[in-house]
Amino acid sequence: MNTNITKIFAIKHPIVQGGMIWNSGWRLASAVSNAGGLGLIGAGSMYPDVLRAHIQKCKTATSLPFGVNVPMLYPNIEEIINIIIEEKIKIVFTSAGNPKTWTEILQKEGIKVAHVVSSTKFALKSQEAGVDAVVAEGFEAGGHNGRDETTTLCLIPNVRKHIDIPLIAAGGIGTGSQILAAMALGADGVQIGSRFAATQESSSNQLFKDTIVNTNEGDTQLTLKELAPVRLIKNDFFNLIQEKYQQGTNAEELNELLGRGRSKKGMFEGDLINGELEIGQVAALINSIPSVAEVFEELLSDYEKAKENLLKF
Repeated sequence: MNTNITKIFAIKHPIVQGGMIWNSGWRLASAVSNAGGLGLIGAGSMYPDVLRAHIQKCKTATSLPFGVNVPMLYPNIEEIINIIIEEKIKIVFTSAGNPKTWTEILQKEGIKVAHVVSSTKFALKSQEAGVDAVVAEGFEAGGHNGRDETTTLCLIPNVRKHIDIPLIAAGGIGTGSQILAAMALGADGVQIGSRFAATQESSSNQLFKDTIVNTNEGDTQLTLKELAPVRLIKNDFFNLIQEKYQQGTNAEELNELLGRGRSKKGMFEGDLINGELEIGQVAALINSIPSVAEVFEELLSDYEKAKENLLKF
């Protein structure tokens, strides 16, 4: 699969691993890069010194391209950007903020920049900001998400129609046939999160990985739109949020309930009752916890089979 995405990032397969908080450490990122995709270290759950350590370990574990995912709403953003530049990272994915803020600064350092959006409107703003690629993410995705609830099936062809730069599809993609579908809709590549969260190399807690495997259709839901929309597994903490909604809780009270460290508690520490468990709807298709290499083998095989099946029509 030679596409604009494989060319721009100098990778073998147009498959980008989502930079998920508490999942995307150096082990996962390097394994994805070694398999021919683009691994991303998730800076959103890392203090600056921790991020630097992960970058340095990733450099040791792979000689192939990898990048860093930077949610711009997090604190210490300037320090994080400085570390990325100092460590000579060549690829950065930004999200949750204005792409104009850092794109030009990063590109002056020779860094390729992709920005994550959930609408055609913001895809156009990203193109105007000069990013090298856009990641358009449908609301099936896990973690923080768009408020409009536009599905990947509708979002990708509309974004493709309005922008000229490389397009990466995200949200609800976890199989080779889904990769083929995204490409058919106009994407140059895909970003996959949930499937890589449930791998041996993911840095999340084993209890969380086991929960992903046991997640079925309807077991996740987008919530907390007043703060930052996020798709969660329906556990006790999620149910508590719904009770607060029924009681007429306002955004300030919801923020107090959320507190600090809920996502770490759930995904990294394995508190399946009181923690946030962020995962996408595609979790219903995940029934094992393989290595990254095995995931790539399955994705590529399924992609080829899907192409062969289409030729029968």
